[in-house]
Amino acid sequence: MSTINPKASSGGEEEASGMRSKTLGESICSGKVERGQAILVAYLIATLELTFLFMQTGVMPYLARSLGLDSVGLGYLQTTFGVLQLVGGPIFGRFADQFGARAALILSCASGSVFFLLTSISTSIPLLFLSRLPAVFMHGLPGAQKLITDLTTPSQRTDALGKLGLCFGTGIIIGFALGGVLSTKFGIFVPVYVGLVGNLINTMIAMVCIPLQAKPKSDHHVTEHSKYLVIREILRLMKFPGVMEVFIVKVFAGLPVGLFLIMFSIISMEFFGLEAVESGYLMSYFGVLQMVVQGLVTGKLTNHCTERTLLRLSVFIFASVGLGMALMRTVWHYCIVAVPMVFAFGTLGTITDSILTKAVPSSDTGTMLGICASVQPLTQTVGPTIGGVLYKQFGVASFGYLQLIVNIGLFVYLLKSKIPLREMKSQ
Repeated sequence: MSTINPKASSGGEEEASGMRSKTLGESICSGKVERGQAILVAYLIATLELTFLFMQTGVMPYLARSLGLDSVGLGYLQTTFGVLQLVGGPIFGRFADQFGARAALILSCASGSVFFLLTSISTSIPLLFLSRLPAVFMHGLPGAQKLITDLTTPSQRTDALGKLGLCFGTGIIIGFALGGVLSTKFGIFVPVYVGLVGNLINTMIAMVCIPLQAKPKSDHHVTEHSKYLVIREILRLMKFPGVMEVFIVKVFAGLPVGLFLIMFSIISMEFFGLEAVESGYLMSYFGVLQMVVQGLVTGKLTNHCTERTLLRLSVFIFASVGLGMALMRTVWHYCIVAVPMVFAFGTLGTITDSILTKAVPSSDTGTMLGICASVQPLTQTVGPTIGGVLYKQFGVASFGYLQLIVNIGLFVYLLKSKIPLREMKSQ
């Protein structure tokens, strides 16, 4: 008859418990590594897609002119692109919620491939306009934001989203420079061919390197009758506490500056007297500022300030930017004003995206990011008309005065309102 040794039994249990703890620790560590790698891939995809997009943006006026399109027609072409992105943003966001960030990024990269393919065979103006159609689903930056949102905790989100500013700045610097070099030395269509090959590679990266299930199972409660009704989804999300208020601030705080930037190609020639090469240098300067501010400064600030504080700070700085724009007379004045302008733009965009994704259920973050991504296309759509009237009728200073007035009003509104925010700092 055998007996059980209590000490042996206890030792076995402790050993088994230790093994389970070790296995759990290894699993958690492995999960963190995989999440970190997926986030790095998202940064890479966003950087490449933005680089190719800015590359074609820089050469598009010359390509359009070679096909016989005048400046008015080029404005229509840009407006078409903006309208398509505006319409596609919320649809892309809902797609990301339904099928995941991986599928959304694949869709964006594949759409970019079709976009560049159609542009490469555009031998007439109708074909050039037709090549804009895939822009409906070209939302690489919101796709990367969606993946990062799914893989980070709320306290880590602002810092992680802010680092996308490095991707944006890198895309501006490399894209415009590379597009100019390739088009000058090898032909106007060469940057388009490079963009086509690059987007195909980007699609393969998204398919191979991003996990199938980047987002854990969550409180997905979208009902069938509203599943694909994007307008109803937008209205539903705007009813969550604080969402409408923060979104209004996001849209209007940078709108006057956005109108100014849309008219900048004309302003740089007529008001500042810059040549094309000098304008390229100025764009590179903006890219460097974007990288430094969003990639480094914003992340540091989130460790020390709450989102409410940063939201108010960005609006206050935007108001001071308006005053600077109203008083500037030379390109050197503008280079000085550009520093707080880029800071306010980057901080406001990152903070509002972070706040809005935290304010809605995790199953709706893609749609929310898609709505946020529609703000810039909205400006591109109305910008040429409103910006043209302001510039021709009232001059460059009008953009600054409008910026000052709008943001003083928003700052007072933020001070008096009680918008519910999660008061947390990044860890």
